[in-house]
Amino acid sequence: MSSGERTISSRSQSPDPSSHATNLYDITEAEGEWLDEDDSEYFDPAEDFEDTFEDDGLSGVEIDFSLSSSDEIAEQEGSETETETTQGRTQPASRGGAIQVSHAQIMRLFGHAGLRNLFAPHTLGNQPLDDNGEENQDEEEGATYSRRRRRTKGSSISVPAVPSECGQRLMATGIFGDNEYYEDKLRKRKKRLVRRLMYRELGTQSATPNRMNRLISQGLIPSSNADTIIHYDARCYSGQFSDDGNFFFSCAQDFKVRMYDTSNPYKWKYYKTAVYPYGQWTITDASLSPDNKFLAYSSIRSIVCLASTDPNLSDDSPLFLDFSYMGQRDQRGPFGGASSHFGIWSIRFSGDGREVVAGTSDHSVYVYDIEAKKSILKIAGHSDDVNAVCFGDNTSPHILYSGSDDTLIKVWDRRSMGDSREAGVFMGHTEGLTYVDSKGDGRYVLSNGKDQTMKLWDLRKMMPTEKASRHDPARYSTGFDYRFMAFSEAEYQTHPHDCSLVTFRGHRVLKTLIRCHFSPPGSTDSRYVYSGSEDGSVYVYHMDATLAGTIDVNKATHHSRPKDPDLYGHQYEMRSNRNPDAWKTCVRDASWHPNAPVVAGKKPFLKVTAEG
Repeated sequence: MSSGERTISSRSQSPDPSSHATNLYDITEAEGEWLDEDDSEYFDPAEDFEDTFEDDGLSGVEIDFSLSSSDEIAEQEGSETETETTQGRTQPASRGGAIQVSHAQIMRLFGHAGLRNLFAPHTLGNQPLDDNGEENQDEEEGATYSRRRRRTKGSSISVPAVPSECGQRLMATGIFGDNEYYEDKLRKRKKRLVRRLMYRELGTQSATPNRMNRLISQGLIPSSNADTIIHYDARCYSGQFSDDGNFFFSCAQDFKVRMYDTSNPYKWKYYKTAVYPYGQWTITDASLSPDNKFLAYSSIRSIVCLASTDPNLSDDSPLFLDFSYMGQRDQRGPFGGASSHFGIWSIRFSGDGREVVAGTSDHSVYVYDIEAKKSILKIAGHSDDVNAVCFGDNTSPHILYSGSDDTLIKVWDRRSMGDSREAGVFMGHTEGLTYVDSKGDGRYVLSNGKDQTMKLWDLRKMMPTEKASRHDPARYSTGFDYRFMAFSEAEYQTHPHDCSLVTFRGHRVLKTLIRCHFSPPGSTDSRYVYSGSEDGSVYVYHMDATLAGTIDVNKATHHSRPKDPDLYGHQYEMRSNRNPDAWKTCVRDASWHPNAPVVAGKKPFLKVTAEG
């Protein structure tokens, strides 16, 4: 079974297979045991230990493995002090040619992370072992299962400072919004007539109307009063405005992409629907071409559909882009190809509209050439699913960003990939990535992670590949499953090698792949960053990590739709079984209109626009 098949089949059993984690919970085993997805491929508890060790090159040694108490281990170690010498080498004495080794000695002997996970479910008393082979007794009182692995030694639990000093410096530069308190040092000099005339011609005087308009518009944050509510009969997973604000699309779990004319941001007009045939679970992502003529959308398959946005075209049949096809005829299979089975989680158009980049469930990044009708590049650069991809620059297709469940964001320069290595790494998240967004200037990147943080990165401060290869990202991960677990503030920990500029905290990245974005340069002068949240709100942050405002979608849509008896009850996201009339929603994605203080939020059964 291929890695792509294994990933897809495991997600289909979860309430939301589009959201995924690195761990699987086996309810058939003893309560409290976790099994890493990577280890499950190699380890079967029913297999003989002899067969397991044979694959690791230990077939020449017979090991008698047994679990013993600490007193028995000490007694055995005291009695087996005799040694025998063979050809000048000292070896421990053994009975019957077999070497008896205790569990603790095995753990000390094999320090490899994979073997530690292999033996973890068989620890004494069902307690995990720490780095010294001792039992971990610091589990929460009353816990029915071991939720998280023990915190790595030497890791810091300090919370990032708010406001962030680095973020304040960025705000002062004017890169993210106009600084109303900024004063040019040159103007402290004695102003001569020539300099005054130059400032007047350039329109850079502090009291000019243009600057005042920017200061006013960038401070407008949409309120929680909904201007328009559109209900669907399926969960709405994502959607975005076009760069000019005249077009909006939304993707739902019924495999339909609905298109709207938003030239008037306060009065939308629906005009067309595109369908993904034979999709799996949901439409995972969609991307609009730079000229607004085509819309690419994906599902948990290796096929991307390409549909026209022209309302005058009656033929709604999309074109199929087979990302598994690399130019070899024997790769073609049923449904347009798809001989390699993997799912696509994220796609993005390039700035010139000629290519589409995709992040997939086979731990790879694909680049598809639309004109050549084949994938021209495959980068198998991650150790887990690639949940998010994007281009670094709107004007160049050379720089790529990819965010994975292996907790890393990797930077790829297609001009220098002779060794198939990344140009650099952004390290700082302790759990998997859910989304990556580029500012489009080839410099700043924004990411959302399952560690409940959003981070701002600078391309100039990425970690070199050689340095990143010396750190194991799995060492700092806790095994938190964001789909089913609640995240406690006491469990938060910072990454000791965090190279991000600013860390934003407060929103909740739970249940699904929550997305984040930079605010548009037109209506906000790129002053904010914002993210959806599991609690039904859109969180808007200043660049110094302080909260600028929240858009309460849950409150704005409270009981806006009567319960349909033909639909399943769990689709209404009820808060509690005790209160069947409760209302709850999760905002997975949000989009800020580029020219008006309007935000569209995507949630199950609902799309919301809010006017500031």
